[in-house]
Amino acid sequence: QQQQSKMGGIPENRKPLGATNGGDRFIPNRAAMDMEISAHLLRSSSGSDVSSTDPTTEVDGTISDANKDEYKSALSANLLGVDDVSKGASHRILSFKEKAPEPKGDTVNNLNILYSASAAAGTTKTAKASKLVSRHIPSAPSRILDAPDLMDDYYLNLLSWSDTNILAVALSQTVYLWNASSGDIQELCSLEEAGNDAHISSVSWVQEGGAHLAVGTSTGATQLWDVQAGKKLRSMDGHSERVGALSWNRHILSSGGRDTNIVNHDVRIANHNIATLRSHTQEVCGLSWSRDGDTLASGGNDNKLCLWDVAASSSASPRFELTDHQAAVKALAWSPHERNLLATGAGTADRTIKFWNTQTGSLLNSIDTGSQVCALQWNPHEKEILSSHGFARNQLCLWKYPSMAKVKELDGHAARVLHMACSPDGSTVVSAAADETLRFWNVFAPPGKSTRKRGASDGHVSSAKLSRTMHIR
Repeated sequence: QQQQSKMGGIPENRKPLGATNGGDRFIPNRAAMDMEISAHLLRSSSGSDVSSTDPTTEVDGTISDANKDEYKSALSANLLGVDDVSKGASHRILSFKEKAPEPKGDTVNNLNILYSASAAAGTTKTAKASKLVSRHIPSAPSRILDAPDLMDDYYLNLLSWSDTNILAVALSQTVYLWNASSGDIQELCSLEEAGNDAHISSVSWVQEGGAHLAVGTSTGATQLWDVQAGKKLRSMDGHSERVGALSWNRHILSSGGRDTNIVNHDVRIANHNIATLRSHTQEVCGLSWSRDGDTLASGGNDNKLCLWDVAASSSASPRFELTDHQAAVKALAWSPHERNLLATGAGTADRTIKFWNTQTGSLLNSIDTGSQVCALQWNPHEKEILSSHGFARNQLCLWKYPSMAKVKELDGHAARVLHMACSPDGSTVVSAAADETLRFWNVFAPPGKSTRKRGASDGHVSSAKLSRTMHIR
């Protein structure tokens, strides 16, 4: 039996490898050490002499066996505050109980980005994700439009959908309008006369009515167009370089440029420049007014998020200047469900979506998405947010708020998904990517309602109509 224990089984005085509670790496952690007890254990020895004047010693100066344990217990209690050091197996010089420290989350590892987003990992979460929503979310787009010459530039904003169901998209030097109800396509304006290097750098519809479109150009001018008449109403200056971001607040149009400035234009008056806001040190690539019109959020290539009051003058500083992001802050989205709730997303070196209380400037939550965040879009019907991404999957992700559980991943684009816009009824989202395609997703359809809608939301259009509207130009 003793031979069998040695040869065929595990020795009695040894444990199997799987029996230990810790890992396979033994990293000492000084937080679990008692330095005083450890020093005492190092200095003490079983043969130490004790003063013969102590009443517990014998004539020859050594401690008797009967009194040795009692003496050591009393000594440790008086000096070290423990009952008995010799019996305390937990008082070790080095402790291996706690886990090794986690690596910092702000490091960029392209291999982790690539392999952590594998399809196998996504399929294991399908069952859990299906329980988060009560509606069917199609995995394929309802329509795909060709958008040749769509610029692959992270810092531009080339897509906007009006409340009259007209989609504006900038393709290099030209702005095209696509009527989502009829499928008709119209060329609004072009910068061919400005030279081959000139291009449209941003577009944004006015909030109400949908009759006017703001167009930012690479020359630094901000144009205002009457879409119904097909006429340019005015061209507003204020920037020395391209205008990459636009946002409306009633009659105030805010523009952000590569010159690091934000200009507030009052489009009703001749002297349109009512304020020039300066805080960013690099290109402004994201602008968004809050729904109540009290706060302007701006994101820049300097990794900063700035929050401005509506009454801010040219000499004013931002209400808050937030520097938590580690890359360019482009994606900005105000919640339609909670006031003062702002979602922001940043580039490859950051990869996070962050949520802010803009009244206090506090960070509410931050989640690492694993890839570049290009755009964000809230669901107007449910507490959900949709994000679009770059390398390695180029996917769209639907998240449940505030738990940030992933509900759905939408694949199909072959390059990073730079822009998103939501239809007027809030059911369809269009995504524009560097693969020069526009894809329409029925992702926000309200529960209990059919996702089959007319216009852009109808995935079962006739083949004749589809072939007529497959190309923006």
